[in-house]
Amino acid sequence: MALTGEQRERYARNIELKEIGPEGQEKLLAAKVLVIGAGGLGSPAALYLAAAGVGTVGIADPDTVELSNLQRQVLHGTKDLGRPKVASAEDRLLALDPALRVRLYPAGVTAENIGEIIADYDFILDCTDNFPTKYLINDACVRMGKPFCHAGILRFGGQLLTYVPGQGPCYRCVFGAPPEPDTAAACRAAGVVGAAAGAVGCMQAMEAVKYITGAGELLTGRLLMYDGLHQEFQTLRLPVFKKCPVCSARADSAGEPVQ
Repeated sequence: MALTGEQRERYARNIELKEIGPEGQEKLLAAKVLVIGAGGLGSPAALYLAAAGVGTVGIADPDTVELSNLQRQVLHGTKDLGRPKVASAEDRLLALDPALRVRLYPAGVTAENIGEIIADYDFILDCTDNFPTKYLINDACVRMGKPFCHAGILRFGGQLLTYVPGQGPCYRCVFGAPPEPDTAAACRAAGVVGAAAGAVGCMQAMEAVKYITGAGELLTGRLLMYDGLHQEFQTLRLPVFKKCPVCSARADSAGEPVQ
C-alpha cells in the first residue's frame, strides 16, 4: 500500500529511521497485533502500537474498569469506571488515530476461543496478570506457530521475552509448570509502580514493531529483566528445554520441528 500524504506526516519520525523507512511503515499499516490484557502492560503497549501506525489492534479483556486500575492502566480514566475495559480502550485508541482498526474481545481469551482469536494476527502480546492465561497464550501460540511477547511486572520492575517459532525457548521452557494459585495472589498483594508497567509495556510494543519491520534484534532466547528501583537491566540467555511438553514435540506452521 502506498502511503498517503497524511500518513507520511503522521509517521514522519518512523519513516526517517533507516531501519523502518516507507517500506517498514507500510508493513506496520498492514499488520495486525493482538493485545491480551488491557491493564498495566496492555495500556502503554496498545497506545504505542496505535501511535506507531499498526493498522489493526485487537484488545482482549473480560474486566471492567475499577478505581484501583487507574494508578497504572493509562488507557482508562475516571469517567470509565464500571465500563468494559475493551470499550474504554477503543475510545482512547481511536482518539489517538481515528483510522485505526480496533477489534474487541470482551470475553477475553479462553481455552475454547483462543485458537480462533489469534489465528488472524501477526503478533501477540501477553499483557495478562495471571499465570493460567499466560500458559494458555504460550501453548496456543506455539501450537499455531504464532510469535508473541510475554511480559510480567511486580513492584518496581518486570521481565519480558519474545517467542518466534524455531527461534529459542517458549515461556513454558523457561518457567516450567504453572505455580500454585496462592503465588499469584501473593504477587498481586505485593503491589506495582505504574511507571514500571509503562516501561515494560512500551518494550513489548517495541518488540512488535521490530518483528513487523524486521528492525533490530528480538528478545528470542533471552529474558530481559528490568529493575526500576535501581534503574538496571539484566539479560539472561535462555536454553531450550528439550523435554518441554509444548514446543519440543510440536511443529511450527511450516511443519518443521521447533528448535
